[in-house]
Amino acid sequence: MGLKARRLAVFGLGALFLLYLLGTLIPAGESTVADALGQWPGAVVAGAAGASLLLAAKRWARTGADRDAHVDGADGPAALRFLGFSALAWCAGALTHAITRTFSAGSVFSLTLGDLFALVALPLFVIGFTKFAPWPGGLRTAIRHITDSYVCAAAVFSVVWVLLFSPLYEELGQGAGLLGFALVYPVADIVVLCLLIPLVFMSPHSTRRAVLVATGALIAIAASDMIGAVTRLTGPPVAGGIEQPVRFLGFALLGALPWLVEHRPGAEPRRITGRGLYRFAPEFAALASVLAATVVLTAGALRMSEVAAVLPIAAGTAVIVLVVRVLGMLEENATLTRMVRNREGHFNELARNSGDVILVLDRDGGVFYLSPGTAEAFGYRLDDVLAAPVTTLIHPEDLSRTNAVLDLFDQRSGQGVHLRLRVRAADGTWRHTESTVSLYEQPGEPDRLLVTTRDISAQVALQDQVEHLTFHDGVTGLPNRAYLEERASDVLAHRAINDEHTGDVAVIFLDLDGFTAVNDSAGHVRGDHMLGQAARRLRGELDSNATLARWGGDEFAVLVEDVPKAQRVVDLAERLGRVIASEPFQVADRDILLTASIGVAFAEPSTDSGELLRNADVAMTRAKERGAGNVEVYAAHMHDMVVSRLELQIRLRQALSNGEFFLEYQPIVDLGTSQVTAVEALVRWDRDGEVVGPDAFIGAAEESGLIVPLGEWILREACEKVAVWRVSDWDIGLSVNLSVKQVLSPRFVRAVEGVLNETGLSSEVLTLEVDEEVLLDDQGDAVERLGELRGLGVRLAIDDYGMGYASLAHLRELSVDAIKIDPSFIADLGRDDTVTLLTHTIVQLGRDLGVQVVAEGIERPEQLEQLRVMGCDHGQGFLVARPMPASGVESLVGGEAGVNL
Repeated sequence: MGLKARRLAVFGLGALFLLYLLGTLIPAGESTVADALGQWPGAVVAGAAGASLLLAAKRWARTGADRDAHVDGADGPAALRFLGFSALAWCAGALTHAITRTFSAGSVFSLTLGDLFALVALPLFVIGFTKFAPWPGGLRTAIRHITDSYVCAAAVFSVVWVLLFSPLYEELGQGAGLLGFALVYPVADIVVLCLLIPLVFMSPHSTRRAVLVATGALIAIAASDMIGAVTRLTGPPVAGGIEQPVRFLGFALLGALPWLVEHRPGAEPRRITGRGLYRFAPEFAALASVLAATVVLTAGALRMSEVAAVLPIAAGTAVIVLVVRVLGMLEENATLTRMVRNREGHFNELARNSGDVILVLDRDGGVFYLSPGTAEAFGYRLDDVLAAPVTTLIHPEDLSRTNAVLDLFDQRSGQGVHLRLRVRAADGTWRHTESTVSLYEQPGEPDRLLVTTRDISAQVALQDQVEHLTFHDGVTGLPNRAYLEERASDVLAHRAINDEHTGDVAVIFLDLDGFTAVNDSAGHVRGDHMLGQAARRLRGELDSNATLARWGGDEFAVLVEDVPKAQRVVDLAERLGRVIASEPFQVADRDILLTASIGVAFAEPSTDSGELLRNADVAMTRAKERGAGNVEVYAAHMHDMVVSRLELQIRLRQALSNGEFFLEYQPIVDLGTSQVTAVEALVRWDRDGEVVGPDAFIGAAEESGLIVPLGEWILREACEKVAVWRVSDWDIGLSVNLSVKQVLSPRFVRAVEGVLNETGLSSEVLTLEVDEEVLLDDQGDAVERLGELRGLGVRLAIDDYGMGYASLAHLRELSVDAIKIDPSFIADLGRDDTVTLLTHTIVQLGRDLGVQVVAEGIERPEQLEQLRVMGCDHGQGFLVARPMPASGVESLVGGEAGVNL
């Protein structure tokens, strides 16, 4: 049921109640409308309440709406089920009364079948109520609760008797013996209310709202029964038959209970109604009731000539129960006394066998009790410990922490105080200890302090070691990255709040050039040894105002504080570079010379530690790009370059996803026949209508790793196009360039094989071109991958031959099919005799090895003539044919199948 529907239902019930209440004022014959309607409305609403409760019980059980209550030990579905049965019992009683009244007036002083139904409803209500507010645990607690509830009920009944029923008792005279029949309902209601109301205070907070609504319903029903009892005894209906509207209200509240509390959190715990109050709620209720009864009975006795026999019976039984209650309290007191004695014995036994130091101290710190072995644990004699307060053994710097202990005497809190103190041992050393101090109370004795102390010196030493390892590098012994970041943050924070700046703050980043090769050739153990040598050299050049740290790998960082002149930081950076390169490092039996690339960054007023360290790293990267052994000072444009590079990488990924790349093809021509024998696929980028060549983005694609999916796309696109051409009987080959990351990617060979299978292009038609550097960067993996390509039947060519460092051994090992002469050689043909001789040598080398030679960058006729004279087989360049779209190749090859050379 939604919130709006609930509000409408509550509003409707309220309106019906008010109309019913108005019926007590509207005459109907000799009575009122409310009296004339009798118990029919109450029966109907009781039946509806029963149906509502049973329906809600099923829904709660199905949906788990009372899961919070289950955690607190309550059972919401069972509670609603029993409350529903009680409502149906009240409905049956009301219907029986209504039907009986229709056919017979009945006797006022007799119990009918309807009364029995109504009386059965009470125990069912009690069971349902206690499912929401469980009974206090334990037999002794339950007996105490019942006895206190009886005292409360007796006192309340005494008050009701004196104020309400005592005058009626006198008026009945001889018929007063039948008064008991009329009092059955009120007495039963009073007993149940006194039994259940204390449970409200101990109910779980998740069911507190339901308990309060059920209590309100029962109070309304009890008030109706009380008015009904008076009506039975006096004859005419009280207040125009108000008994029935009040009963209607009670049943309506009971039926609306699940809808009023569902999906609403329970009330937050309050100190006055906390979970511990159930221990005192019955006593409070009984005490308040007895006090009220005492006042009323005293006042009644002063004005009554006679006292009814029922009053002494109620008072006497209450006294008997009070005696039982006092006996129970005495027994509890004896039990508590035994528990105290047992606790003392357990305490002494625990202190004797515990590894901790246990003391009982007076308020001034004097030792009242000392566990065995405590003195020996710190190297003292027992008399030495007892002679002076324990405060004399505490480190002076830690004494201020003990002030919190004195508050225990004033606040008398059960919460202990935890302290970590340094305590002097007999040998003069300071032991780290962890203590728990709590108030120690003994009947008849002054309050003292119970202290439990543990020696944690070994633990503290281990923590110090862990902290050192956390902030220091295990290879060089220097502070690590985490320490430097924290130190830089502290220095800049202090600088920001200090108005007097004594100097600049700067960071120097240093990277060892060529260290990776040392690790690969000599091994990581010897590489670590060399890092230790480098750390010692660097540390020897630094003053006390500089912090040297190992940043990671072969990188070091120096935080320089309070430097009067910026030039001194640059001088220091250059000096650090010189000390690295000044003499070789001893690695195994070899001397290895290294240089360092160094970046320097200065802290601006608004610079934070992260930005300062990043700037130094950017400057170092820039120095490394310029070549080994350089020093670079950070400038703002460097960061802009890095950001631009990152933005370009992001834009390239979007371009690949959006299909912004396309291919052009540059023909490769047989220089002897002028026939087009192959095409080289060249990638282009259509960036917002502007055609961008590969030189502008291939480097960024390499850095980001995008070159792998981009290269696969180029290969697939080119293979598909050439496969179509070859179906048209065009004998044309395909060349595609490869990058280092493509060759070294784990699935590269499978990707090439998959593209050939998908496009149907024969493997011998495809030539994959690699730079000479590919063979040197990771020689083992590169040669192995290229060898696997050879196994597929793919042709291999070395691009830009003559510019790298590939040896003839690589040509023999890979059995390459072609070498492509770098355009820089072709550009100087006829102008530089040395270049011309080298070019002729390369062409002759290729012919001797049986390898196809392709000259790149042919732009002038004289270049073409010299290459023909040298015997070069193939060539490409602007003179031969410019890069063109696929349609241009189709026109060229499909037309004359040749080029005018």
